[in-house]
Parts: sequence; structure tokens; C-alpha cells
Amino acid sequence: MPFIGKQPAAEVLTASDIADDIITSAKLNYAEATLTDGATINWNAETQDVCKVTLGGNRAVAAPTNGTTGQFISILVIQDGTGSRTLTWNAAYEFKDDTAPTLTTTASKGDVFVFRYNGSKWLEMGRNTNLTLS
Repeated sequence: MPFIGKQPAAEVLTASDIADDIITSAKLNYAEATLTDGATINWNAETQDVCKVTLGGNRAVAAPTNGTTGQFISILVIQDGTGSRTLTWNAAYEFKDDTAPTLTTTASKGDVFVFRYNGSKWLEMGRNTNLTLS
């Protein structure tokens, strides 16, 4: 639809506006980080907000460090070629009905979990399970 009437004045951007746009848009293209598998899996929410880990045994996942209130993070948990690996979640994770999920046990399949940080707990926002990854 054509503009009718007086054209609005052009918006003048300040250096602060441009810096805000750069900071805001810097997270539009998330790079997936690979977490190190081990007895306890550590997760830095500042640099690994989208990540994956392949379980090589029964593991525990630590509370993410460096979270920001309102931040969303996600993790893809992959069973290795053996499968039937379990994952114990730190108490900082909150699941529906206070019940941690049971992972898919099929070898080479994965489960995705998404969390939102409320300043003290990582609240599960969603999950997608039994995924074929190749």
C-alpha cells in the first residue's frame, strides 16, 4: 500500500543504537558446541548455549555455569554405539512434575532438551526424544 500524506522523518541512529543492534544480533547464528564426555559433564551457558554430548557411559550433567536470567539453552544428548547410557541431572534442572526424564536407550539415537534460566533454576521448556541423527 502506498504511503499517503507527509513522509516521516528518517530515523537517526546513534553509535549506541548500532552497538545494541550488533550485540543483539550476535546470537542469531548459534554454533553448536560439543561438550566433553566424562563422569560429570560440565556446561558453560555463556559459550555453549547450544550444545551436544555423546555419552560413553552412565553420566551426570553438572549445573550450567555463567547463566543469565531469561537465557535459553539446549542440549542434544546422544547415545554412543552401545546405547543404554543413563544421565543424572543436577538439582539445578527443573522438570515437569519434578521428574527427570528417562533417555532414549537406542544406540546412536538422541534426545534434545531446552531450558530457560530463572536466575536459580534451569526450567525445562521442551524436549524431543528418540531422534534419528543421521
